[in-house]
Amino acid sequence: MRLLHTMLRVGDLQRSIDFYTQVLGMQLLRQSENEEYKYTLAFLGYGDESENTVLELTYNWGTDSYDLGNAFGHLAIEVDDVYQACDQIRAAGGQITREPGPVKGGTTEIAFVRDPDGYAIELIASKFAGQGLGQ
Repeated sequence: MRLLHTMLRVGDLQRSIDFYTQVLGMQLLRQSENEEYKYTLAFLGYGDESENTVLELTYNWGTDSYDLGNAFGHLAIEVDDVYQACDQIRAAGGQITREPGPVKGGTTEIAFVRDPDGYAIELIASKFAGQGLGQ
């Protein structure tokens, strides 16, 4: 078994595709429309779906926003250098919501970004990825 994708509902599909491709450097892998049920799907990621977990963006036609609720936490993306990644994201118009630095209670270097729909994205320095708090 393996994790295939995570799905997020978005209010403006093109705005979200632009954010994930132009700000976070993902590739649009495929996109499809379902006219009968009035939705469009876009799959994005850092590599082919056959080998990588990807992000599915779902746009339900006519819905421009969602209540994010309080159960969803965040997506996490590994980056080589969290400080440099934040500089690049900020320069591309992205919103940094937690400046880069060590996680409280540990040494893992992280930062947080918000996508156009308000979803939180954690950036984790690759030297710490998969190590918990990096202790």
